[in-house]
Amino acid sequence: MEGSEKACLADDIRLAAAGLHLGCDPDVGMGRWYALYVRSRHEKVVESGLRGKGYSAFSPFYRTKRRRVDRIAEIDVPLFPGYVFCHFDSNKRLPILTTPGLVGVVGPGNRPQPVEDHEIASIRTIALSGRPVQPCSFLRSGQRIRLQAGPLMGAEGIFLRVKNEYHLVVSITLLQRSVSVVIEKDGVAPLFLGERHAESF
Repeated sequence: MEGSEKACLADDIRLAAAGLHLGCDPDVGMGRWYALYVRSRHEKVVESGLRGKGYSAFSPFYRTKRRRVDRIAEIDVPLFPGYVFCHFDSNKRLPILTTPGLVGVVGPGNRPQPVEDHEIASIRTIALSGRPVQPCSFLRSGQRIRLQAGPLMGAEGIFLRVKNEYHLVVSITLLQRSVSVVIEKDGVAPLFLGERHAESF
């Protein structure tokens, strides 16, 4: 991947799209966060349509440079191509399913399966941080950590060392997709199975 990459949301209203004042807190209301499968290159269209109906929705993008014939262009690319995340009550999903560009709700059979709240919260934190971020291979195992300070404070994921850099890998397990962001080791604390309390390294 060439050039610098910067996390951004699907339109110019970046803070609003991230849910800072659109009621996107996963703990608010009767609904849960779900992953919606959308038509190719329709992430922004579906996100805009859902928010136009009053739903909390977001599709995080990252900015990257791509070489063209005569120049290098800076473009926004989805972190999760083909998917949009939306907060709603699965028992009242008809307005969701009629959104132009939407294919369906991710889940086994015809049953929507919610995305874990802590995964959504960590993805939102990364998207708002302004730090370089990019997709990476999905990881299941490894030391789970939580960031204790800085712009990524509260984000949880897997700690990974690549050469001389430290990375936080955040995954959406339901989609088998992950994203990676470079972090400083200071302020990193391990998370242990069954524990929400973490001790500093």
